[in-house]
Order: sequence, then C-alpha cells, then structure tokens
Amino acid sequence: MTKEGLSELEKELKLLKSVERPAVIRAIAEAREHGDLKENAEYHAAREKQSFIEGRLKELEVIISHAEAIDVSKFAGDGVVRFGATVLLADEDTEEEITYRIVGSHESDIKIGKLSVTSPLGRALIAKELGDTVEVATPKGSKSYEIVKIDYC
Repeated sequence: MTKEGLSELEKELKLLKSVERPAVIRAIAEAREHGDLKENAEYHAAREKQSFIEGRLKELEVIISHAEAIDVSKFAGDGVVRFGATVLLADEDTEEEITYRIVGSHESDIKIGKLSVTSPLGRALIAKELGDTVEVATPKGSKSYEIVKIDYC
C-alpha cells in the first residue's frame, strides 16, 4: 500500500482506540443505568456499535501488521504505469478525461479517484505506457481508454 494509505489506516486505528472505544463504553454504562436491559434500545445500539468497533480494530491491526508501504516516487520518470501512479485517462468514445491513482485494495475509494490495483481497470493499466490504449470489460460493455499522463507524486 502507499505510505499515505498506511498513514490513514493508522490514524483510523488511533481514533477508534482513543476516542470511539471509550465513548461506546461510556454509552453502554449509561444505558445500563436506565434499568431493564431486555427492552433497552440504547443499550442494544451501544453494544452493536461496540461490536462493530472491536471488529474494525482487529481488521485494522491485521492489515497494518502485514502492510508494506511502497515509496512510489522511485518509479517516477520511466513512463510506465505502476502501483502508486496517478494516471490521466481519456475515454476513447466520449473524449471525457478521468484521473485515478492506483492504490492498494484497503485504501481504494473510487469516489475520490483511488482505484484498486486489483480492480479490472487497475490490472489493465499496470505495465502500460504513455499513449497506450487499455480495454476493460464493464457491465455496460467494453470501454477503451487512452493513457494521457502518468505521474508519481
């Protein structure tokens, strides 16, 4: 994963441990004070949130312990798409341009332009060069993109 992606996961882990976990423990204690736990919606909601937080904590700890942060700046200048590259693509049908950064699966978020290296488009882009065309199968049919720019920043 990228250094930035690892840093974001570490921040989330710290937030969950130092803020979210203590808050949910307080919420459970407060709900217990309200009496009968069988019909106490606040208690059940707090326990459910606690379960989610504990699960996410375990997941993050495993991901972080196995993560390898890659310095993508070492790839700059060779004109080949590799992990960590920011790639400007032009849709060959519509001429619409879109930018994606190729990242690890745990840090991907297509809404903000972070494309998983394991996604169909991510896999198609790896090892391609500036000016190459990539074709990807989508639910709406095949799409072709031209690689307009490759950047490592």
